[in-house]
Amino acid sequence: HPPMAAGSAPGAGVGPGRRIGVFGGTFDPPHVGHLVPALFVAEALALDVVLLVVANVPWQKVGSRPISPARDRLDMVRAAVDGVDVLEASDLEIRRGGDTFTVDTIAELRSQGPDDDLVLILGSDAASGLDTWERPDELRRTCRLAVVERPGEPVSVPDGFRHVTVPVPQLDVSSTALRDRAAAGLSLRYLVPDGAVAILERRRLYR
Repeated sequence: HPPMAAGSAPGAGVGPGRRIGVFGGTFDPPHVGHLVPALFVAEALALDVVLLVVANVPWQKVGSRPISPARDRLDMVRAAVDGVDVLEASDLEIRRGGDTFTVDTIAELRSQGPDDDLVLILGSDAASGLDTWERPDELRRTCRLAVVERPGEPVSVPDGFRHVTVPVPQLDVSSTALRDRAAAGLSLRYLVPDGAVAILERRRLYR
């Protein structure tokens, strides 16, 4: 077993089911800062698949800036992971509709695969604030955490969450900066996968 499996509590889903990483985000646009950590975690924990779950209505960001339509963001993620077997775009939250809460997504995946080992992937900044999320006690019971550890960033996880840290390279890429580059007609090459760039240019998403 990979490192996480050995310390899992009974009922965590390790066994006949699949090992599924769950990596939620707005993905507006998807970029190397999303994809590289997803791959590193998949390899480190021998996951069968990492679902890049595209937020329908990211409640934390509503009102702070215009958000591209969910279908456009989903299509960009699908194009970004095309040909990468272990990464898969998920429209689960879009199909569910309404505001996006991670705990509801984990619950739906748990109902689909009761024996699956669900691993929620998140950055150290998000991990430190988990107790402010929707229904944190339910999250504690229903999944484990893989916390992406970047050089120089301390990892602090609230009590009761089963977790492991996975070191990844420091990739200082911001979706905001990428949207600004696209709006200015500057290249996104090497920062955003070519397939996603083609979609955002064709649909003039940030112009």
